[in-house]
Amino acid sequence: MWVRFSCDELATMTTENPRFARNHWYVIASVDEVTDSPLGRVVCGEPIVVFRANGIISALRDRCSHRRYPLSRGRVVDDLLVCGYHGFCYDCAGICTAVPGQETIPSRADVRSYPLLRRGPWLFVWPGDPDLADECRLPQLPWLTDGSWTVVHGMQPLSARYELLIDNLLDLSHETYLHAGYIGTPEVAATPVFTEVDEENAIVRVSRHMHAVACPPFYARSTGIESPIDRWQDIEYHAPGIYVLHSRIAPVGLAADQEHLAAHVKVLYGITPSTSSSTYDFWLVARDFALDDTEVSDFLATMNDQVVMQDVEALNELELRVSADDDPFEVNIKIDRGGLHARRVVGQLVDAENGA
Repeated sequence: MWVRFSCDELATMTTENPRFARNHWYVIASVDEVTDSPLGRVVCGEPIVVFRANGIISALRDRCSHRRYPLSRGRVVDDLLVCGYHGFCYDCAGICTAVPGQETIPSRADVRSYPLLRRGPWLFVWPGDPDLADECRLPQLPWLTDGSWTVVHGMQPLSARYELLIDNLLDLSHETYLHAGYIGTPEVAATPVFTEVDEENAIVRVSRHMHAVACPPFYARSTGIESPIDRWQDIEYHAPGIYVLHSRIAPVGLAADQEHLAAHVKVLYGITPSTSSSTYDFWLVARDFALDDTEVSDFLATMNDQVVMQDVEALNELELRVSADDDPFEVNIKIDRGGLHARRVVGQLVDAENGA
């Protein structure tokens, strides 16, 4: 069911101290990051080590059962993860197979393993109850695997709570100011948005359709379409950690039977909470044009990473202010509806897990 709220009703909602909804899929790494050299990440406060052994990618708790040494500081030997402190050995399921100085392995020497899913270049982890891990809980993301789309991707660590990134992505009016010269034009902030929320499925949608506007460099140089353009931004936020921006760039007044002349871009973010004040900002850009043009891929990868870094720098500054400020008061306006809905939906997911 889609539910709408007035801005006044949402105005009292503020960013609280972060809590995590753990029973969900989160991007933990790009597949190309995972080798036989262990990779340590913290997801929803859980230290997790990801590694490849015998061609299989596995995720274990990043904590040796012996003296709690990070297993990500160890190495893979004969398809076993060997702790770099005292040599405890673990298989891909977290079963301890050997300990130093004795043949008997303590009954509590195993470590926790985590469910993983691969979708295209992204690897998802389920940090919550493994019995609840369901592949169907991950939104359909066909652009990651469909050969009719070309993908570039990356990740930037963020020294800020994940709610601030959600706020940022649900209100793209900041493009006009923070990303001018990249993806921002004056029309983005000036154009009203339409917002709705699917309570049952924890999805927030925000749409902005612009007519006869300037084409920013991000799209002009990659698509070859010149100003003025019709530009659509249709956001789907699947709480808590998946964001999809459906972007359409087209010559003004393109007829329905000429849709093949439009350019379509899907900008995805894997919003992965790490700690109470840090986040992994995974990003991905998929396009349906110039599929084999490596120059276009290189341009989009470089420019989108620069855009992400502008967000990172701004949100790192904002985290310093928010964490030091004991006054939660904020002024909210119409463009904030998407972010405010997202805050509430995430809060409901967290409360549901904690029985609140």
